[in-house]
Amino acid sequence: MRMISWNVNGIRAVLKKGFMDFFNFIDADIFCIQEIKAMKEQVDFEFPPDYHQYWNSAVRKGYSGTLVFSKAKPLDVVYGIGIDKHDNEGRVITLEFPQYFFVTVYTPNSKRGLERLDYRTQEWDTDFLEYVKSLEKSKPVVFCGDLNVAHKEIDLTNPKSNKHNAGFTNEERHSFDNIVKAGFIDTFREFTEDSGHYTWWSYMHNSRAKNIGWRIDYFCISELLKPYLTIANIYPEIMGSDHCPIGIEMDFDDI
Repeated sequence: MRMISWNVNGIRAVLKKGFMDFFNFIDADIFCIQEIKAMKEQVDFEFPPDYHQYWNSAVRKGYSGTLVFSKAKPLDVVYGIGIDKHDNEGRVITLEFPQYFFVTVYTPNSKRGLERLDYRTQEWDTDFLEYVKSLEKSKPVVFCGDLNVAHKEIDLTNPKSNKHNAGFTNEERHSFDNIVKAGFIDTFREFTEDSGHYTWWSYMHNSRAKNIGWRIDYFCISELLKPYLTIANIYPEIMGSDHCPIGIEMDFDDI
């Protein structure tokens, strides 16, 4: 079972930059996208018919939004987390399968000047974690996407100069600590302990070519799923967005 996540920074833009080349090459069972910045009717493109499509666009046009492609038809699909103040930005899609829940999420950015930090950490992070823990009461959970936080100093190139910037504040990092304390596993760190592995690079100062980046995109899984996790990858060579895709593979034969 191969699962891929990618913040594409605009689905219409990335379709012109080789998106389908990677999509067809990777042949994922589930391929999810964040920051689509469009409604389905605005995207004039025929996606492969062997995938079911689930769109959750923001009320505000050209903003946020998530999309999931799945080869298997889920038992159920839920859009949002059931809280109105969060759900008008199209940030969450949940697919229920027989063995697990799959959730894609685009976590709100705290923004320059941290104008949205309190909302992000005191409301969104708390409510989203409570949501995935509620799902876990009935079956294990895989959740993934742009979580807009570098958890530890090894997850960005310049931790000291970014300590008070959005994505690396103590409050945001504490929220990720809470995810780990709640029993969810950062899958990439199950295989790789060193630094230098990033998923987002600024468009400024030739940052990507210099690999001056941040790891802010994640696959997290319930502890119960750890025995079935076989691979966790980052694909920094895939261009088209300021983020790169990430992925995991799981063997569910015995679950």
